[in-house]
Amino acid sequence: MPQGPRQTAEITLMGQNFVVSCAPGEEEALHEAARYFDQAMTGIQTRGRTISVDKVAMMAGLNITHELRHETRRRQELEERLAGLDARLQKALERNRTS
Repeated sequence: MPQGPRQTAEITLMGQNFVVSCAPGEEEALHEAARYFDQAMTGIQTRGRTISVDKVAMMAGLNITHELRHETRRRQELEERLAGLDARLQKALERNRTS
């Protein structure tokens, strides 16, 4: 399926520049994501041992994925809790109407 028009943006990761495509209007979000990823990679690299950029990128990606999964589970738990509270509130309001 064809996508809409794309444009390019330049990002920097570990001191290297990359030109990547993105949807119009998404440039700032892409730059923000690149800065976050670059910080994660730099943090891993500065912890000591010299490891390849590929391994640094893989570890940073894994750490960010772990953060995302944790936040996704936390959000789901909060949504379930809110749904439960909403159900309790609806029952209480219904009881109040019929009293």
